Amino acid sequence: MTPFEYAWAAWAGAFVVIEGIALYRKQPGDTLSEQVWRIFGTRRDVEYTAKGAQPRGLLRARRFALVAFLAWLAAHFLTGGAV
Repeated sequence: MTPFEYAWAAWAGAFVVIEGIALYRKQPGDTLSEQVWRIFGTRRDVEYTAKGAQPRGLLRARRFALVAFLAWLAAHFLTGGAV
């Protein structure tokens, strides 16, 4: 294995350990999903007080950045790096 393969394996292992501990603890805000939801304001019950309110400004920009990144990542993986 190359040094990069070891590094990516270590990164994946660290993720599994951290997420596993977070799932075991069951505390709010521990998991990666909960962190992403907080950063990108996707939990309406937390982010908005008025039902049906629309995101504005930086929140809208953060959400766009997340969607754009995930779209690029999916295309990148599915095309073998052509995108």
